Amino acid sequence: MQGFSASKNSAPPSGSGSEAGKDHEVQIQYRTLSIHVDSMVEQKQKQGSGSKTTDPASAIRQIDVHRLPVDDVYTRFSTSPTVGLEGDAVHRRLRDGKNVISSPPTQYWKKAVNYVFGGFNFLMWIAFIVTVLSYEPLGLPHPAAFNLGVAILLLLVIIVSATFYALVDWHASRIMNSIKTLIAEEASVIRDGKHQTVPARDLVVGDVVTLSMGDRVPADLRLVQVSSDVRFDRSLLTGESDMIPGTLDLTSENALETRNLALTSTFVVQGSCTGVVFAIGDKSVMGRIVAMSGKNKFKLTTVQKEIWFFTKIVSTLALGLFCVSLIVWAAWLRRSFPGFETASGAIINSIGCLTAFVPQGLPVCVALSLTIVAKRMAKRNVLVKNLATIETLGCMSVLCSDKTGTLTVGKMSVQNVAFLDAEFHVDAIKQNFSSEDAPPAPGAFKALHQVARLCNGAKFDSATAHLPIEERQVKGDATDTAVLRFAEDLSIPSLGVDTSVLLESYEKIFEIPFNSRNKWMLSVVQRFSEKALESESERWMLVKGGPDVLFPKCSEVMNADGTVSPLTQSLRETLFALQERWSSEGQRVLALCRRSMDSVVGFAPGMIANDMEELMYENLRGLTLVGLVGIRDPPRSDVPDAVKIIRRAGVRVFMVTGDFKLTALAIARQVGIVTQEKVDTLKEMRTSDSAKRYVGLKPPAIKPRDDDGIRALILTGDDIETLEDADWDMVVGNYTEIVFARTTPEQKLRIVEQTKARGDNTVAVTGDGVNDAPALKAADIGVAMGAGSDVAKEAAAMILLNNDLTSIVVAIEMGRLVFDNLKKVILYLMPAGTYTEFVTVFCNVFLGMQLALSSYLQVCFSITNDVVMSISLMYEKPESDLMLRKPRNARTDRLTDWRFFFQIYLFIGLMMWPCAMSMWFLYMDRQGLSFYDVILVYDKWTDGYKGYSIDQLTHFVSVGQCIYYVTIVFMQYGGLLAVRNRRVSILQSNPLWGPRRNLVVPVGMTATALIAVVNLYGPGLQKVFGTTPIPIMFWFIPFAFALGILTVDEVRKLLVRTYPNSFVAKMAW
Repeated sequence: MQGFSASKNSAPPSGSGSEAGKDHEVQIQYRTLSIHVDSMVEQKQKQGSGSKTTDPASAIRQIDVHRLPVDDVYTRFSTSPTVGLEGDAVHRRLRDGKNVISSPPTQYWKKAVNYVFGGFNFLMWIAFIVTVLSYEPLGLPHPAAFNLGVAILLLLVIIVSATFYALVDWHASRIMNSIKTLIAEEASVIRDGKHQTVPARDLVVGDVVTLSMGDRVPADLRLVQVSSDVRFDRSLLTGESDMIPGTLDLTSENALETRNLALTSTFVVQGSCTGVVFAIGDKSVMGRIVAMSGKNKFKLTTVQKEIWFFTKIVSTLALGLFCVSLIVWAAWLRRSFPGFETASGAIINSIGCLTAFVPQGLPVCVALSLTIVAKRMAKRNVLVKNLATIETLGCMSVLCSDKTGTLTVGKMSVQNVAFLDAEFHVDAIKQNFSSEDAPPAPGAFKALHQVARLCNGAKFDSATAHLPIEERQVKGDATDTAVLRFAEDLSIPSLGVDTSVLLESYEKIFEIPFNSRNKWMLSVVQRFSEKALESESERWMLVKGGPDVLFPKCSEVMNADGTVSPLTQSLRETLFALQERWSSEGQRVLALCRRSMDSVVGFAPGMIANDMEELMYENLRGLTLVGLVGIRDPPRSDVPDAVKIIRRAGVRVFMVTGDFKLTALAIARQVGIVTQEKVDTLKEMRTSDSAKRYVGLKPPAIKPRDDDGIRALILTGDDIETLEDADWDMVVGNYTEIVFARTTPEQKLRIVEQTKARGDNTVAVTGDGVNDAPALKAADIGVAMGAGSDVAKEAAAMILLNNDLTSIVVAIEMGRLVFDNLKKVILYLMPAGTYTEFVTVFCNVFLGMQLALSSYLQVCFSITNDVVMSISLMYEKPESDLMLRKPRNARTDRLTDWRFFFQIYLFIGLMMWPCAMSMWFLYMDRQGLSFYDVILVYDKWTDGYKGYSIDQLTHFVSVGQCIYYVTIVFMQYGGLLAVRNRRVSILQSNPLWGPRRNLVVPVGMTATALIAVVNLYGPGLQKVFGTTPIPIMFWFIPFAFALGILTVDEVRKLLVRTYPNSFVAKMAW
């Protein structure tokens, strides 16, 4: 059996540790429940045991399993420590329900309010209300049907947009929920006397569950067996980052505070344990807390925050201009030109300020982008916990990657074995010594086999025991798994080396599991003695770990023949040379050592776990180095190409690993993280003049300069301990290629924090182990592997379910693409949808001209033509240089800047509105009304003006408004094609064929033309909104304007490409 924890009487930690859970709500409810449970002791005594309640605090207060002795736990749940539950009992108990926590109910009314009034819809509501008022009572005694029609149109806009937002939200949520089901949450149980791995949802009360480091606790457990060093992370519940030890005995009457219970969704961060399930699903503590919280919180993504900021600016401007327009009418026009506009007409015309400035297509495109991203992520088997992560990935400037399981396949295998005077390849061992008639093998293999098999934290899944060794499922980390498979497969008849015989001969009486601080594992085993005399039993301390850690603790070394020699300095140097040679080939090297327990003073059979652990630490010396094993974990085949693309995108890739420095450097060279022959050490960095340039600079300036060459650096964990702030300035500022080796979790966390603090870096961290969790949590984007530990998955923001690093490349590209396409949407919408429309309102209010674009056509253009066309931009593929640009600085590079507004108002917009207005004046001129006959007219536009009746003048205005509308509809063709590319010519990126093909563009163009035809020729629309057919020439002239806009922008792009340092290039968006 494993040792027992002795921390019986220590009180649970208190205080407000750092938040590590996903939501304060869970932590608040947990602490509230804990207080209520404590305060209900007297209340329960008064009520008596017969009272029943559904209150969570009362239900938890009734938990008494933590008060039972271990043997009584097995009795209560009719289970066994060795057999577990039998199959029939499991089937019966499955009827009680699945081990699944129900999701909290969604507050749909809040979502509905957000859909109906969110985004620009609240401006539409304002426009709708004042339009209704302009119909009645302000329109009395003869309310205009036009006003009522505009009001109905605005209401339809609100209904359609709210429905669209709801559908997109539902669709994106459905896709993400379907991906979540791909994460296989499993539990290791003992059933029918066998260790089995079963889906966590199929656990039942009474199941005996075994947990090891990195596992998520799948149900509420009463601990019945613990290792001396077992520790739990309860931060999800408590918000406290302190590790909580596990015990067998009661430490608190409160079930939420006692340490002999392991609660659902907490994690084993150290050691191992076994527990009996006493509550599952909604009846677990976590299930009750989720039911209490009762709601899901809505959070804005990064992109949505940018859009909301932009929305506030635009909305404030629109409302301001709307009010100014009404004030001008009330204070000036109504008095100076009393016949110019009625109150109803002034309101309708001023509504153009609201509709003109609202880029209604923008919220639609933001919502659409979420579902597009969700679909693409689903195809890549990538789980994104929050879609904001994708946009943040587009800003990534540093990627800190773990080695094992991330850059490498994570399927390790023992390649070489070495003793002091001999070296063997694994295949040669099998070939030369495994048969019955093989020559005698070196005697040291017997001791090597003993350490490799008995000092091992991995174990086979009994359900796959019938399969060949290489195909069996193993529970444990990759290194232990490799050594386990090697030892299980090792058979040397001449020495009596046989795994089944070895396991029958020894029992494990104590164990200290591997952890990232010690970098070794220790087991104490004793031989089963046929005689009753315990003094005749053989006991060994077996240790396995990093050579650089264990060599100093060894005093002897075993030769291949099994004899032992003193470990002199010259022999140490020989062994170090062997380690460095294997490491430089990319192999992970482990030292296997042992010591007889007979030489350990103070040892006595039956010692309690904590005393035993203290004794082992004191006596971890005088070891005999049995041998070395070299383990190969080849790089993933896709990693070198992925690293190359990531680096080409301006992202620095750092390796952060617990491996020996030469092993790490060898793998880093193989995958392309390190390309330089010369790799600096800490000493060389501190004497480097180029590195010293960065010392003392302001944090945002500490990053490699464009003209700096590529420099490489390797640092060990010992080096990191000595780094000062000035050293970190040099590390982060001067080096592009960095390998951090032999790091602890605390050092990984420090690397992330120091890198984030300099150069405005957005830091992503990849990892799969428990050791990676703190860094994953602290990073801007934590990326866990699907095959990684539960702890890593919980800490990460994104999970690569297929363990494919190329998914990060896609995510970076998509993050940049989403941001790029949203910029293009705004750039497309604003010149025509706001600027060109607003000019007509300005001319009407301040220059006394008839409205060149009716309120109906303004609204219609903004919510139909513009939306249909802008949606095509969300389907744009990446530009050829998207992954060649520098990462976006999330702090300084906003969605819009001065270059952006220059492009909108002083370039594209400055071409559009004069072209559209010229068509208005051209038509009026053809009717005999010159420029000065149309402008500054105010209240003169009445019956008899210039010899025309009021019906004729009204018809001229209607035709002119439709011409203006058609002009901006078709001019937008040129605007759309111009903004599709930032630098590249349309000749290399047309929407019909080639790498940038986007067939949604011609579909959108066709749709917007059809909308224009319907508006002008629809009989009902003509009657209500006064639209009318226009002369044929005005259908075709706008195409020339569109071509002109596109051509001028092509010239601009040519200048930018040809003269990248010119004034034009610096002003380019």
